[in-house]
Amino acid sequence: MKHKINIISLGCAKALVDSEILLGGLKQNQVEITNIPEDADTIVVNTCGFLDMAREESVETILQAAELKKSGNIQQLVVMGCLSERYPDELAKEIPEIDRIFGSNNHRDIVQFITGKEFSKNDPLFFRSLMTPNHYAYLKIAEGCDNGCSFCSIPLMRGLQKSRPIPAILDEAQRLAEQGVKELLIIAQDTTSYGWDLDKKVYLSDLITALDESLPESVKWMRIHYAHPAHLSQRIIDAISSTERVCNYLDIPIQHASDKILISMRRGLEIDKIRERIQRLRGANTGIALRTTLIVGYPGEAEADFNELYDFVKEIRFDRLGVFTYSEEEDTPAADLDDNVPAEVKDERKAIILDLQAEISAEKNQTFIGQTLDILVDEIGETVSVGRTEFDSPEVDQIVHIKGHVKKGEFYRVKIEDANEFELKGTLIDN
Repeated sequence: MKHKINIISLGCAKALVDSEILLGGLKQNQVEITNIPEDADTIVVNTCGFLDMAREESVETILQAAELKKSGNIQQLVVMGCLSERYPDELAKEIPEIDRIFGSNNHRDIVQFITGKEFSKNDPLFFRSLMTPNHYAYLKIAEGCDNGCSFCSIPLMRGLQKSRPIPAILDEAQRLAEQGVKELLIIAQDTTSYGWDLDKKVYLSDLITALDESLPESVKWMRIHYAHPAHLSQRIIDAISSTERVCNYLDIPIQHASDKILISMRRGLEIDKIRERIQRLRGANTGIALRTTLIVGYPGEAEADFNELYDFVKEIRFDRLGVFTYSEEEDTPAADLDDNVPAEVKDERKAIILDLQAEISAEKNQTFIGQTLDILVDEIGETVSVGRTEFDSPEVDQIVHIKGHVKKGEFYRVKIEDANEFELKGTLIDN
Protein backbone atom coordinates (compact mmCIF):
# COMPACT_ATOMS: atom_id res chain seq x y z
CA MET A 1 0.00 0.00 0.00
CA LYS A 2 1.19 3.51 -0.84
CA HIS A 3 -0.06 4.91 2.47
CA LYS A 4 -1.59 8.04 0.99
CA ILE A 5 -3.90 9.34 3.70
CA ASN A 6 -6.80 11.77 3.86
CA ILE A 7 -7.88 12.96 7.33
CA ILE A 8 -11.36 14.40 7.82
CA SER A 9 -11.66 16.15 11.19
CA LEU A 10 -15.14 16.90 12.53
CA GLY A 11 -16.38 18.54 15.73
CA CYS A 12 -14.71 20.84 18.22
CA ALA A 13 -11.24 22.33 18.61
CA LYS A 14 -10.30 19.58 21.08
CA ALA A 15 -10.96 16.98 18.37
CA LEU A 16 -8.96 19.08 15.91
CA VAL A 17 -5.93 18.81 18.21
CA ASP A 18 -6.36 15.01 18.19
CA SER A 19 -6.36 15.07 14.38
CA GLU A 20 -3.25 17.25 14.38
CA ILE A 21 -1.40 14.80 16.62
CA LEU A 22 -2.34 11.95 14.29
CA LEU A 23 -1.28 13.99 11.27
CA GLY A 24 2.06 14.69 12.92
CA GLY A 25 2.57 11.00 13.63
CA LEU A 26 1.81 10.05 10.05
CA LYS A 27 4.17 12.69 8.66
CA GLN A 28 6.94 11.57 11.03
CA ASN A 29 6.58 8.12 9.51
CA GLN A 30 6.83 9.38 5.94
CA VAL A 31 3.15 8.88 5.11
CA GLU A 32 1.91 11.04 2.26
CA ILE A 33 -1.07 13.26 3.08
CA THR A 34 -3.71 14.42 0.61
CA ASN A 35 -6.61 16.83 1.04
CA ILE A 36 -8.59 15.07 -1.68
CA PRO A 37 -10.45 11.96 -0.39
CA GLU A 38 -10.61 10.36 -3.83
CA ASP A 39 -6.79 10.47 -4.12
CA ALA A 40 -6.22 8.61 -0.85
CA ASP A 41 -5.56 4.95 -0.13
CA THR A 42 -6.93 5.36 3.39
CA ILE A 43 -9.46 7.83 4.77
CA VAL A 44 -9.45 8.57 8.51
CA VAL A 45 -12.64 10.17 9.83
CA ASN A 46 -12.30 11.81 13.26
CA THR A 47 -15.90 11.88 14.44
CA CYS A 48 -17.95 14.04 16.79
CA GLY A 49 -20.58 12.38 18.99
CA PHE A 50 -21.83 15.25 21.12
CA LEU A 51 -25.14 16.36 19.56
CA ASP A 52 -27.66 14.90 17.13
CA MET A 53 -26.55 17.15 14.27
CA ALA A 54 -22.89 16.35 14.89
CA ARG A 55 -23.58 12.60 15.01
CA GLU A 56 -25.56 12.83 11.78
CA GLU A 57 -22.72 14.70 10.10
CA SER A 58 -20.22 12.10 11.32
CA VAL A 59 -22.30 9.16 10.08
CA GLU A 60 -22.94 10.86 6.74
CA THR A 61 -19.21 11.52 6.30
CA ILE A 62 -18.37 7.89 7.11
CA LEU A 63 -21.02 6.70 4.63
CA GLN A 64 -19.56 8.91 1.90
CA ALA A 65 -16.12 7.42 2.56
CA ALA A 66 -17.67 3.93 2.56
CA GLU A 67 -19.03 4.60 -0.93
CA LEU A 68 -15.53 5.47 -2.09
CA LYS A 69 -14.30 2.17 -0.70
CA LYS A 70 -17.09 0.19 -2.36
CA SER A 71 -16.30 1.84 -5.69
CA GLY A 72 -12.60 1.02 -5.33
CA ASN A 73 -11.39 4.61 -4.96
CA ILE A 74 -9.89 3.92 -1.54
CA GLN A 75 -8.64 0.73 0.11
CA GLN A 76 -9.15 1.41 3.82
CA LEU A 77 -11.57 3.31 6.02
CA VAL A 78 -10.56 4.15 9.59
CA VAL A 79 -12.87 5.81 12.11
CA MET A 80 -11.77 7.49 15.36
CA GLY A 81 -13.06 10.10 17.81
CA CYS A 82 -15.96 10.67 20.16
CA LEU A 83 -18.62 8.83 18.17
CA SER A 84 -16.46 5.73 17.91
CA GLU A 85 -15.63 5.95 21.64
CA ARG A 86 -19.32 5.78 22.44
CA TYR A 87 -20.83 3.57 19.73
CA PRO A 88 -18.07 1.29 18.35
CA ASP A 89 -20.25 -1.82 18.08
CA GLU A 90 -23.10 0.02 16.40
CA LEU A 91 -20.77 1.61 13.84
CA ALA A 92 -19.10 -1.71 13.03
CA LYS A 93 -22.49 -3.38 12.55
CA GLU A 94 -24.17 -0.63 10.53
CA ILE A 95 -21.18 0.30 8.32
CA PRO A 96 -19.20 -2.89 7.60
CA GLU A 97 -16.93 -1.01 5.18
CA ILE A 98 -15.08 0.38 8.20
CA ASP A 99 -11.78 -1.48 8.57
CA ARG A 100 -10.86 -0.35 12.08
CA ILE A 101 -12.43 1.73 14.83
CA PHE A 102 -10.29 3.64 17.34
CA GLY A 103 -10.87 6.06 20.20
CA SER A 104 -9.87 9.71 20.38
CA ASN A 105 -6.33 9.23 21.66
CA ASN A 106 -5.15 6.00 20.00
CA HIS A 107 -2.70 7.87 17.79
CA ARG A 108 0.11 5.30 17.98
CA ASP A 109 -2.32 2.44 17.30
CA ILE A 110 -3.71 4.19 14.22
CA VAL A 111 -0.28 4.96 12.79
CA GLN A 112 0.77 1.38 13.53
CA PHE A 113 -2.32 0.03 11.75
CA ILE A 114 -1.77 2.24 8.69
CA THR A 115 2.00 1.79 8.36
CA GLY A 116 2.50 -1.69 9.82
CA LYS A 117 5.25 -0.33 12.08
CA GLU A 118 5.55 -1.37 15.71
CA PHE A 119 5.64 1.29 18.41
CA SER A 120 6.51 0.83 22.05
CA LYS A 121 5.49 2.94 25.01
CA ASN A 122 9.05 4.29 25.12
CA ASP A 123 8.85 5.77 21.63
CA PRO A 124 8.62 9.57 21.68
CA LEU A 125 5.18 11.11 21.43
CA PHE A 126 4.10 12.34 18.04
CA PHE A 127 4.27 16.11 17.70
CA ARG A 128 1.35 17.87 16.10
CA SER A 129 1.19 19.07 12.53
CA LEU A 130 -1.16 22.03 12.48
CA MET A 131 -4.38 22.01 10.50
CA THR A 132 -5.05 25.63 11.44
CA PRO A 133 -3.24 28.55 9.78
CA ASN A 134 0.36 28.63 10.99
CA HIS A 135 -0.07 31.76 13.11
CA TYR A 136 -2.54 30.33 15.65
CA ALA A 137 -2.94 27.00 17.39
CA TYR A 138 -5.08 25.38 20.06
CA LEU A 139 -3.31 24.33 23.25
CA LYS A 140 -5.21 21.52 24.94
CA ILE A 141 -4.41 21.48 28.66
CA ALA A 142 -6.67 18.63 29.84
CA GLU A 143 -8.83 15.77 28.64
CA GLY A 144 -12.25 14.74 29.91
CA CYS A 145 -14.50 16.40 32.47
CA ASP A 146 -15.60 15.93 36.09
CA ASN A 147 -18.54 18.33 36.11
CA GLY A 148 -21.41 15.94 35.39
CA CYS A 149 -23.77 18.44 33.78
CA SER A 150 -27.11 16.70 33.26
CA PHE A 151 -27.29 17.28 29.51
CA CYS A 152 -23.68 16.45 28.57
CA SER A 153 -22.26 13.16 27.32
CA ILE A 154 -18.62 14.29 27.22
CA PRO A 155 -17.60 12.31 30.35
CA LEU A 156 -19.14 9.21 28.76
CA MET A 157 -16.92 9.63 25.70
CA ARG A 158 -13.81 11.32 27.07
CA GLY A 159 -13.80 10.13 30.68
CA LEU A 160 -13.00 12.13 33.79
CA GLN A 161 -10.62 15.08 33.77
CA LYS A 162 -6.96 14.33 33.16
CA SER A 163 -4.90 17.52 33.32
CA ARG A 164 -1.53 17.69 31.63
CA PRO A 165 1.46 18.70 33.79
CA ILE A 166 2.62 22.28 33.35
CA PRO A 167 6.10 21.27 32.01
CA ALA A 168 4.51 19.21 29.21
CA ILE A 169 2.24 22.11 28.24
CA LEU A 170 5.16 24.56 28.30
CA ASP A 171 7.19 22.27 26.08
CA GLU A 172 4.40 22.06 23.51
CA ALA A 173 3.76 25.81 23.65
CA GLN A 174 7.47 26.49 23.10
CA ARG A 175 7.56 24.21 20.06
CA LEU A 176 4.47 25.90 18.64
CA ALA A 177 6.13 29.29 19.13
CA GLU A 178 9.21 28.04 17.27
CA GLN A 179 6.90 27.08 14.38
CA GLY A 180 5.67 30.66 14.14
CA VAL A 181 2.49 30.51 16.21
CA LYS A 182 1.56 33.97 17.52
CA GLU A 183 -1.76 33.18 19.20
CA LEU A 184 -2.40 30.28 21.57
CA LEU A 185 -6.00 29.31 22.24
CA ILE A 186 -6.12 27.52 25.60
CA ILE A 187 -8.78 24.80 25.64
CA ALA A 188 -10.12 21.96 27.75
CA GLN A 189 -13.62 20.81 28.52
CA ASP A 190 -13.39 23.10 31.57
CA THR A 191 -10.23 25.20 31.60
CA THR A 192 -11.07 26.77 34.97
CA SER A 193 -10.75 23.44 36.80
CA TYR A 194 -7.37 22.72 35.21
CA GLY A 195 -4.84 21.09 37.53
CA TRP A 196 -7.18 20.06 40.34
CA ASP A 197 -6.69 16.37 39.56
CA LEU A 198 -2.87 16.38 39.44
CA ASP A 199 -0.88 14.77 42.27
CA LYS A 200 0.48 18.20 43.11
CA LYS A 201 -2.55 20.42 42.67
CA VAL A 202 -2.08 23.48 40.48
CA TYR A 203 -4.45 26.04 39.00
CA LEU A 204 -5.13 27.70 35.67
CA SER A 205 -3.61 30.87 37.13
CA ASP A 206 -0.33 28.99 37.70
CA LEU A 207 -0.34 27.81 34.09
CA ILE A 208 -1.07 31.31 32.77
CA THR A 209 1.85 32.72 34.76
CA ALA A 210 4.20 29.92 33.64
CA LEU A 211 3.28 30.40 29.97
CA ASP A 212 3.71 34.16 30.21
CA GLU A 213 7.14 33.82 31.82
CA SER A 214 8.48 31.19 29.41
CA LEU A 215 7.13 32.08 25.98
CA PRO A 216 9.00 34.35 23.57
CA GLU A 217 7.61 37.79 22.72
CA SER A 218 6.52 36.50 19.31
CA VAL A 219 3.50 34.88 21.02
CA LYS A 220 1.45 38.04 21.52
CA TRP A 221 -1.96 36.57 22.38
CA MET A 222 -3.19 33.84 24.70
CA ARG A 223 -6.95 33.25 24.63
CA ILE A 224 -8.93 31.25 27.20
CA HIS A 225 -11.93 29.14 26.19
CA TYR A 226 -14.56 27.11 28.05
CA ALA A 227 -14.35 28.74 31.48
CA HIS A 228 -17.02 27.18 33.72
CA PRO A 229 -18.55 30.06 35.74
CA ALA A 230 -18.69 27.94 38.92
CA HIS A 231 -14.90 27.55 38.82
CA LEU A 232 -13.97 31.10 37.82
CA SER A 233 -11.96 31.93 40.93
CA GLN A 234 -10.54 35.30 41.90
CA ARG A 235 -7.02 33.97 41.31
CA ILE A 236 -7.94 33.25 37.67
CA ILE A 237 -9.59 36.66 37.27
CA ASP A 238 -6.45 38.30 38.68
CA ALA A 239 -4.17 36.27 36.40
CA ILE A 240 -6.16 37.38 33.34
CA SER A 241 -5.93 41.04 34.35
CA SER A 242 -2.24 40.96 35.32
CA THR A 243 -0.93 39.09 32.27
CA GLU A 244 -0.72 41.45 29.32
CA ARG A 245 -0.72 38.87 26.55
CA VAL A 246 -3.85 37.12 27.80
CA CYS A 247 -6.51 38.55 25.51
CA ASN A 248 -9.15 40.72 27.15
CA TYR A 249 -11.64 38.01 26.25
CA LEU A 250 -13.18 35.04 28.00
CA ASP A 251 -15.39 32.24 26.73
CA ILE A 252 -17.66 31.54 29.71
CA PRO A 253 -20.61 29.25 28.84
CA ILE A 254 -23.46 29.92 31.27
CA GLN A 255 -26.03 27.64 29.51
CA HIS A 256 -29.09 29.27 31.13
CA ALA A 257 -30.29 31.99 33.53
CA SER A 258 -33.27 30.39 35.27
CA ASP A 259 -32.38 28.96 38.67
CA LYS A 260 -34.84 26.12 38.15
CA ILE A 261 -33.15 25.12 34.89
CA LEU A 262 -29.61 25.68 36.18
CA ILE A 263 -30.28 23.39 39.14
CA SER A 264 -31.71 20.70 36.88
CA MET A 265 -28.70 21.11 34.58
CA ARG A 266 -26.37 20.56 37.58
CA ARG A 267 -24.38 23.65 36.75
CA GLY A 268 -23.23 24.35 40.30
CA LEU A 269 -24.21 28.03 40.45
CA GLU A 270 -27.50 29.89 40.54
CA ILE A 271 -27.92 33.04 38.49
CA ASP A 272 -27.06 35.60 41.18
CA LYS A 273 -23.67 33.91 41.64
CA ILE A 274 -23.09 33.86 37.88
CA ARG A 275 -23.94 37.57 37.76
CA GLU A 276 -21.51 38.21 40.61
CA ARG A 277 -18.70 36.34 38.80
CA ILE A 278 -19.29 38.40 35.67
CA GLN A 279 -19.28 41.65 37.65
CA ARG A 280 -15.96 40.73 39.30
CA LEU A 281 -14.49 39.73 35.96
CA ARG A 282 -15.52 43.01 34.34
CA GLY A 283 -14.41 45.00 37.37
CA ALA A 284 -10.88 43.62 37.12
CA ASN A 285 -10.69 43.65 33.31
CA THR A 286 -12.12 46.86 31.85
CA GLY A 287 -13.55 46.31 28.38
CA ILE A 288 -13.26 42.52 28.47
CA ALA A 289 -15.24 40.75 25.72
CA LEU A 290 -17.37 37.88 27.01
CA ARG A 291 -18.51 34.99 24.85
CA THR A 292 -21.16 32.62 26.14
CA THR A 293 -23.28 29.71 24.95
CA LEU A 294 -26.86 28.94 25.89
CA ILE A 295 -29.27 26.03 25.65
CA VAL A 296 -32.94 26.72 24.97
CA GLY A 297 -35.74 24.18 25.17
CA TYR A 298 -34.24 22.15 28.01
CA PRO A 299 -36.82 19.78 29.58
CA GLY A 300 -39.22 21.74 31.75
CA GLU A 301 -38.23 25.13 30.34
CA ALA A 302 -41.46 27.11 30.78
CA GLU A 303 -42.15 30.48 29.22
CA ALA A 304 -41.18 32.14 32.50
CA ASP A 305 -37.79 30.35 32.48
CA PHE A 306 -37.13 31.49 28.94
CA ASN A 307 -38.10 35.05 29.86
CA GLU A 308 -35.55 34.99 32.67
CA LEU A 309 -32.89 33.92 30.17
CA TYR A 310 -33.93 36.65 27.73
CA ASP A 311 -33.84 39.31 30.45
CA PHE A 312 -30.41 38.17 31.63
CA VAL A 313 -28.94 38.36 28.11
CA LYS A 314 -30.47 41.82 27.75
CA GLU A 315 -29.00 42.87 31.11
CA ILE A 316 -25.48 41.45 30.75
CA ARG A 317 -25.01 42.31 27.06
CA PHE A 318 -22.56 39.59 26.14
CA ASP A 319 -20.19 40.49 23.33
CA ARG A 320 -20.43 37.13 21.59
CA LEU A 321 -23.15 34.52 22.02
CA GLY A 322 -24.11 31.14 20.61
CA VAL A 323 -27.39 29.27 21.13
CA PHE A 324 -28.17 25.56 20.92
CA THR A 325 -31.57 23.93 21.04
CA TYR A 326 -31.68 21.12 23.59
CA SER A 327 -30.84 17.71 22.18
CA GLU A 328 -31.34 14.63 24.34
CA GLU A 329 -28.12 12.73 24.96
CA GLU A 330 -28.49 9.01 25.65
CA ASP A 331 -27.44 7.83 29.15
CA THR A 332 -27.23 11.35 30.58
CA PRO A 333 -29.33 12.38 33.63
CA ALA A 334 -31.40 14.75 31.49
CA ALA A 335 -32.38 11.86 29.24
CA ASP A 336 -34.63 10.64 32.07
CA LEU A 337 -36.58 13.90 31.92
CA ASP A 338 -39.55 14.52 29.67
CA ASP A 339 -38.27 16.38 26.59
CA ASN A 340 -41.49 18.37 26.63
CA VAL A 341 -40.61 21.55 24.74
CA PRO A 342 -41.79 21.17 21.11
CA ALA A 343 -39.13 21.50 18.42
CA GLU A 344 -40.81 24.55 16.88
CA VAL A 345 -40.82 26.30 20.28
CA LYS A 346 -37.12 25.51 20.73
CA ASP A 347 -36.36 26.99 17.31
CA GLU A 348 -38.48 30.05 18.02
CA ARG A 349 -36.73 30.70 21.33
CA LYS A 350 -33.33 30.30 19.70
CA ALA A 351 -34.30 32.85 17.03
CA ILE A 352 -35.55 35.32 19.65
CA ILE A 353 -32.26 35.20 21.57
CA LEU A 354 -30.21 35.51 18.38
CA ASP A 355 -32.25 38.53 17.28
CA LEU A 356 -31.64 40.17 20.65
CA GLN A 357 -27.92 39.42 20.44
CA ALA A 358 -27.76 40.87 16.91
CA GLU A 359 -29.10 44.16 18.28
CA ILE A 360 -26.59 44.12 21.14
CA SER A 361 -23.71 43.29 18.80
CA ALA A 362 -24.68 46.05 16.37
CA GLU A 363 -24.75 48.61 19.18
CA LYS A 364 -21.44 47.44 20.64
CA ASN A 365 -19.73 47.41 17.25
CA GLN A 366 -20.72 51.02 16.59
CA THR A 367 -18.57 52.06 19.56
CA PHE A 368 -15.45 50.85 17.73
CA ILE A 369 -15.90 53.31 14.85
CA GLY A 370 -13.05 55.81 14.96
CA GLN A 371 -10.86 53.60 17.15
CA THR A 372 -7.53 52.13 16.05
CA LEU A 373 -7.16 48.45 16.99
CA ASP A 374 -4.48 45.76 16.80
CA ILE A 375 -5.59 43.21 14.21
CA LEU A 376 -4.20 39.74 13.49
CA VAL A 377 -4.61 38.90 9.80
CA ASP A 378 -6.14 35.48 9.05
CA GLU A 379 -6.77 35.73 5.29
CA ILE A 380 -5.45 38.02 2.57
CA GLY A 381 -7.10 39.26 -0.61
CA GLU A 382 -6.12 41.55 -3.48
CA THR A 383 -7.95 44.58 -2.09
CA VAL A 384 -9.57 43.48 1.18
CA SER A 385 -8.17 41.09 3.79
CA VAL A 386 -9.73 39.55 6.91
CA GLY A 387 -8.44 39.66 10.47
CA ARG A 388 -9.53 39.63 14.11
CA THR A 389 -9.30 41.81 17.18
CA GLU A 390 -8.24 40.42 20.55
CA PHE A 391 -11.97 40.30 21.30
CA ASP A 392 -12.58 37.58 18.69
CA SER A 393 -11.65 33.93 18.44
CA PRO A 394 -11.20 32.27 15.03
CA GLU A 395 -14.13 30.53 13.35
CA VAL A 396 -16.73 31.42 16.00
CA ASP A 397 -16.52 35.20 16.45
CA GLN A 398 -16.51 38.40 14.43
CA ILE A 399 -14.08 39.48 11.72
CA VAL A 400 -12.50 42.72 10.56
CA HIS A 401 -12.33 43.61 6.87
CA ILE A 402 -9.06 45.44 6.24
CA LYS A 403 -8.31 47.75 3.31
CA GLY A 404 -4.60 47.90 2.56
CA HIS A 405 -1.70 45.60 1.78
CA VAL A 406 -1.06 43.16 4.63
CA LYS A 407 0.58 39.77 5.22
CA LYS A 408 -1.19 36.73 6.60
CA GLY A 409 -0.34 35.95 10.21
CA GLU A 410 0.96 39.42 11.04
CA PHE A 411 -0.34 42.09 13.41
CA TYR A 412 -1.37 45.53 12.10
CA ARG A 413 -2.92 48.73 13.39
CA VAL A 414 -6.27 49.31 11.71
CA LYS A 415 -8.60 52.28 12.03
CA ILE A 416 -12.23 51.17 12.20
CA GLU A 417 -14.47 53.15 9.83
CA ASP A 418 -17.68 51.13 9.65
CA ALA A 419 -19.46 48.31 11.47
CA ASN A 420 -22.54 46.11 11.48
CA GLU A 421 -23.76 43.40 13.84
CA PHE A 422 -21.33 40.81 12.45
CA GLU A 423 -18.13 42.60 11.47
CA LEU A 424 -15.95 45.67 11.55
CA LYS A 425 -14.42 47.43 8.55
CA GLY A 426 -11.25 49.49 8.64
CA THR A 427 -8.20 50.82 6.86
CA LEU A 428 -4.59 49.97 7.54
CA ILE A 429 -2.66 52.86 9.07
CA ASP A 430 1.09 53.38 9.03
CA ASN A 431 2.66 50.80 11.35
